[in-house]
Amino acid sequence: MKRVVARLWRSIRGPLQWRILWFVNAKFMVGVTGVVRDDAGRVLLLRHRLWPPDRAWGLPTGFALKGEEFPHTVVREVKEETGLDVEPGRLVRLLSGYRLRLEVAYEASYVGGTLKIDDFEILEARWCDPDALPEGLQESHRELIAGDASV
Repeated sequence: MKRVVARLWRSIRGPLQWRILWFVNAKFMVGVTGVVRDDAGRVLLLRHRLWPPDRAWGLPTGFALKGEEFPHTVVREVKEETGLDVEPGRLVRLLSGYRLRLEVAYEASYVGGTLKIDDFEILEARWCDPDALPEGLQESHRELIAGDASV
């Protein structure tokens, strides 16, 4: 049976193979998070309006646009949410997330800009010392800040 399936698969090559693969596999959204630090080693935290009130603090995060490179997603999301400019660094987390979501996180460095929060999504932004993080911070984001993330 395996040989028959393999022979059939090889015979249909090209676009039909891709359509079959697309149909039978999960479709993922990609959530991208930035661990943004300034020159003093402080981390940028945001109190998100759309998150549960008891867990509203977290890192800048958002969804990648179709065809967008993930480091660019970090740059775009930080700019949209805070008005700040960042330079993406190394990949610090890549794993499957909740349901059909892939979780990606990058380190990022603050390089300029003036803080101006997007008050639709963000209630507050602050630079925090990694040893003095606010209550209500997402646990997965605590791990990223502490450097306990794995790729």
